[in-house]
Amino acid sequence: MTTKTLELYFQTAEGKSAKISVPDPKEPVDALAVQQAMDLIVAKNIFLFATGEIAAKANARVVERTITDVVSA
Repeated sequence: MTTKTLELYFQTAEGKSAKISVPDPKEPVDALAVQQAMDLIVAKNIFLFATGEIAAKANARVVERTITDVVSA
């Protein structure tokens, strides 16, 4: 089984990082749309993380994970 997750990374006001994960992103991932969404998240400042308020976007990536069962019941 393979899963994909879009990970959005931000810099907080305290200089730490924060991540928002989006499971099963629409393929193909549109880099411009991701940048615009991240800009909106920064501008609206609606998320508060344990590491502080979002101050700037850092990067985004798609993580693909494959799980292969070796033994199953």
